[in-house]
Amino acid sequence: MRHRHGYRKLNRKSQHRTALLKNLAIALTKEGRIETTLAKAKELRRYYEKLITRAKKGDFNAHRAVFAKLQDKECTKKIVEEIAPQYKERKGGYTRIIKTRLRRGDAAEMAIIERV
Repeated sequence: MRHRHGYRKLNRKSQHRTALLKNLAIALTKEGRIETTLAKAKELRRYYEKLITRAKKGDFNAHRAVFAKLQDKECTKKIVEEIAPQYKERKGGYTRIIKTRLRRGDAAEMAIIERV
């Protein structure tokens, strides 16, 4: 049983899962909305909203914390200087997940995740 288990494994080892979430977060920062599976979208929401909450402070330590998670200078700068200030008055819920379709090959539930 997995009562109160903290995260989705997504059928990956921990390093692969970390890299996946990092790359999805970078794509979401650059594009504004991406399509992925529902499970990945739900896990990305947790990851990305913590990044934005941290970036809302806007100080040097926020830059360091976001860069430590993303390892991408352009996206770090965009999150801290452009995206996070838009959500200054908002307490959470920076992303929206919209269920779209079933993927044809394996019938996986697909979803679009976008910034609000």
